[in-house]
Amino acid sequence: MLSTTNEKVVLGSVEEVKAPATANSPADISKEKHQVNLSSVESDGGNTSDDEPQYDFSSEEFANIPELVRNIVGFEDDPTISVITFRSLLLSAIFCALGSVVSQLSYFRTTTAPFPIFFVILASAPLGRLLARVLPAYTVPLGRFSFSLNPGPFSIKEHAIIGIAANAGSQGQWATYLPTNAALYYGITMNPAVALFFGWGASLLGFAFAAMVRKILIDDPEFIFPLSLQQVTLYRAMQGENETHKATAKRRMNVFWLLLLGTFVWQFLPEYLFPFVASLAPLCWFASQNHVVNFLGAGRGGIGLLNITLDWSNITSTVITYPYSVQVTVFVGFVITTWILIPVAYFGNIWGSPTYDIMSNGVFTKNGSSYPFNSLIYTDASGIQRVNETKYEEVGLAYSGAQYTWEIFMWYASYISSFVWCGLFLAPKFKSLWRSRKQLGQYHTDRLSRIIQKYPEMTKWEWGILTAVPIIILLILVATNSVWMPTWTYFIALAFGAAAMLPMGLVYAVSGYSIKVGLFNELVYGYMIDVKGSSRHPLGQLAYRIISGNVWYDARVVLEDQKIGHYLHLPPRDVIGMQIVANMIALPVNYGVMRWVLASKFDYVSGKVTDPSGQWTGQDFKSYNTAGIQYALVGPKKLFASSYFSPVQYGLLVGAVAPAIIWILHQKLPKFRFHLWNTTIFFASSATFYGNLSTGPFTAILIGTFFNFYLYRYKHEFWNKWAYIIGAALDTGYNANLLFIFIFFGTTGTVMVHWWGNNADSIERCFAL
Repeated sequence: MLSTTNEKVVLGSVEEVKAPATANSPADISKEKHQVNLSSVESDGGNTSDDEPQYDFSSEEFANIPELVRNIVGFEDDPTISVITFRSLLLSAIFCALGSVVSQLSYFRTTTAPFPIFFVILASAPLGRLLARVLPAYTVPLGRFSFSLNPGPFSIKEHAIIGIAANAGSQGQWATYLPTNAALYYGITMNPAVALFFGWGASLLGFAFAAMVRKILIDDPEFIFPLSLQQVTLYRAMQGENETHKATAKRRMNVFWLLLLGTFVWQFLPEYLFPFVASLAPLCWFASQNHVVNFLGAGRGGIGLLNITLDWSNITSTVITYPYSVQVTVFVGFVITTWILIPVAYFGNIWGSPTYDIMSNGVFTKNGSSYPFNSLIYTDASGIQRVNETKYEEVGLAYSGAQYTWEIFMWYASYISSFVWCGLFLAPKFKSLWRSRKQLGQYHTDRLSRIIQKYPEMTKWEWGILTAVPIIILLILVATNSVWMPTWTYFIALAFGAAAMLPMGLVYAVSGYSIKVGLFNELVYGYMIDVKGSSRHPLGQLAYRIISGNVWYDARVVLEDQKIGHYLHLPPRDVIGMQIVANMIALPVNYGVMRWVLASKFDYVSGKVTDPSGQWTGQDFKSYNTAGIQYALVGPKKLFASSYFSPVQYGLLVGAVAPAIIWILHQKLPKFRFHLWNTTIFFASSATFYGNLSTGPFTAILIGTFFNFYLYRYKHEFWNKWAYIIGAALDTGYNANLLFIFIFFGTTGTVMVHWWGNNADSIERCFAL
């Protein structure tokens, strides 16, 4: 149990439990046995106690709480424990800023490991306890705003609010894509105020969208949010007070820091001193002068067949956090698209190969030269960006390589599949929601909801203001032509973004898998701006995409963190307030890092100079620009009128039919567990662009099989103790190394020494590529 100097907080027990099977879940992938591990802590470190209250789980207040949740969260609460303190604010700001730097750097790289929230959870606890020991018990006199520097022992609620703030502020900022692409491809330096307010508006819009479904997804205990449960498990596992638990926590932290240090040191080899180990291409070693073999074996500019990587940025902790069935689905998608379809197109000279570089996500003219998109744009007397039709007739369509074109097909299929899959596999839940629609305004009567009801909620007026502020900010920017998109399309963007929240949120809440938005919104925007008088600037399409689609990613994080607050009994107003503060702090950091990277790595990221490490490629930015050129500048009508692009439209049909087939097979043959083959995940993984770097997936499935199949199945106790600690340590060590190299080498003009392990012609020694 957790105790403070004043009162005692009693928490429910944490035991290993098998997740109940749910046939109607769209991703039982993460609700099957794999998910059990998230709910368990090692037997010598649990926070159970003989004096914990015993509950009648058959009673009405527990009836709707899934067994998995009952065995993770606690059902007692002390409302007198402080949540937002000087300590939690200080640590939140530090971790938020650190995560913002790392995440924003990752946007410019080909591969990256996400800033690990598990690191924040593990590191903030000892730091919080340290502050509790060293800070004076001094009350800062500010009248009604007076506060104590040290209100007592560091509590689980302070611990949780630090993690929530760090997670909210360390995800990077999608809105920075707009000023980045403006600088990279159009020579435009956006006004910093416009860039910042566009970012704040987009971020706060995520809160507004999340608020629409909050009553359903957060308050309803049946929506478990698996990734939130992971974090709750770790918070509770670290907050024990008995000596056995303290010893276990110390041992785990020692292992964490040793692995972190080891990874930090190791990453100097693949990232700087010995890049050869980042992409081991055995096929090239035996036939270094054979072009066909080189293309098959190279991980840089090839398809990476049997390619092994010793660079953690190519692997990441997803080999631990993703359920094994998801990893298999992702790898199968990679094999089909990269190891089968790309060679067929490449060696068969089909779908534009070799005229259009199959390993590029850029755009080309019909003869394969770089597409002169800037020369097609002009601004008329009224300030509207238009296309020079005479010039366009000379240049023609904006073609893309077979891999990127195939990716468009897969993105269409993935987007449609997400809705169809959700409708089929979550039909019972939809029916239940429809039947209880008149009661949605009433409080839920489960135990968790009764605890949260002690705390004041956000009022309707406050939610209204929080919704109106970002909508007005973005409207002003759009109406003043600051972001290149027509004003009337802004309202449609809001409608599309809002409409996608419930189906996407439902899938994420029950499975933990985040649906990718893909290119469907670009398709809609392209058809809309065919209306006479609309701006056709590619940056307008990007702004539309951020508002109508990418805001979902912000809303997803908002909901995930609010569910953590629900599980740990944090006052909702404190959670939401800290999330907003974290976003306000993070954006200027994101923007500053973006300008820093552009100043120091512009030639690499823009593609003017090839980065010898193959990492500072700005691959995502290039993809976004390609989409803007094809859907805004050229337009889908012209694209799909051509025989080259018309086949990708069938992705919409495939995305609708595939989940229906899986659903029928699951209904007819439930023993074969067809529901694990989630078509949305398959199409989304198949749409991932591997052109610049295809090394990684093969190594990842090997390591994932070892961790999440062998260790989980046959060494389950070891897996429970160490899996997430190992993943967090490796990700954190990589990120620390990335930040160190960027600061001390990347901005000082230091270059890698060329030697056998860093051959100037090919670090993989695929010389015929």
